[in-house]
Amino acid sequence: MNVTPKFAQLKPSFHTELKNRITYYFESTGKSTAGNYKLWTKAVILISALIFLYVHLVFFTPSAFWAVMECILLGGTVASIGFNIMHDGAHGSFSKSPVLNKMAAVTLGFLGGSHFMWNVKHNIIHHAYTNIDGVDDDIDAKPFLRMASTQKKYKFHRFQHWYFWFFYCWLYIYWIFFADYKKYFTRKIGDMPLKKMAIKDHFYFWLYKIISYSIFIVIPMAEVGVGDTIIGYLIMTLVAGFILSIVFQLAHTVEHTHFPMPNEASGKMDDEWAIHQLKTTANFATQNPVISWLVGGLNFQIEHHLFPKISHIHYPAISKIIKQACREYNITYVEYPRMYQAVISHVSFLKQMGRL
Repeated sequence: MNVTPKFAQLKPSFHTELKNRITYYFESTGKSTAGNYKLWTKAVILISALIFLYVHLVFFTPSAFWAVMECILLGGTVASIGFNIMHDGAHGSFSKSPVLNKMAAVTLGFLGGSHFMWNVKHNIIHHAYTNIDGVDDDIDAKPFLRMASTQKKYKFHRFQHWYFWFFYCWLYIYWIFFADYKKYFTRKIGDMPLKKMAIKDHFYFWLYKIISYSIFIVIPMAEVGVGDTIIGYLIMTLVAGFILSIVFQLAHTVEHTHFPMPNEASGKMDDEWAIHQLKTTANFATQNPVISWLVGGLNFQIEHHLFPKISHIHYPAISKIIKQACREYNITYVEYPRMYQAVISHVSFLKQMGRL
């Protein structure tokens, strides 16, 4: 895509109406839009779990069965830290304190990813241009998976609803060992130019890569051996990769979400930004407190996309306001009551994309 998409400027603006209602909610309740003790307690629990599992695996070496179980748990914990701590921190909603937000955001660095690349790819591009093929890097899994009808179809895509899980498992490894470096050296994210990196950005890019590889590969190899480290690391990253992939895909690539494209000449979109977000995003299992806790409220993806600077602990409350506004304006609010329903819809979507 050669033209950056431009959203319609409508009056009256639905986005403005939503912002007014959400602002009134926080002003009338006296609540901060940032995280509170609930989120910070969760952060302590998750970080403690990560440290305990890592130390026990590396320095106390449990038997093979328990080592495998702990590596699986470690993978789930890594994903949950990404959802709950890094994600809110990167959006500036973990705390009122910029320092705490930065600390939360750079947990990604210790886990192997580049915070700089994530910020450009996710916060700037994905949140602005959700589900727009050629811009949103989150739906670019070419050539292995076809995530939009505008993408080239290959014969093997007929089977993508069977094999997708295999590629989802490899997301984490692909991300930290290949995708970050591709963005770094090509200075591009998909077809979009990468934001200019300052000297400190280059420094921290390499520093955190070295730290992460040292923690999760070098030290374990020295303590438990090369073979066991490779097996354990693969188990952890494959589990984390699948969880990260499926949660983000259930939010945007299901049967009822849209994949609108701008006018080729002008780059103009038909909808204003907020309506575009509602058309391209879906919620799932919002009444399930366990899922909500583990995925950092990302099952409330509509609320997150409309108000990314509000901490996920407030999503259950503001979802009621957004749903009411959608009813009044006759705008579809896509939601799957159960997670399995969203998974079925995602599989059906992949099947459609492989055959249409």
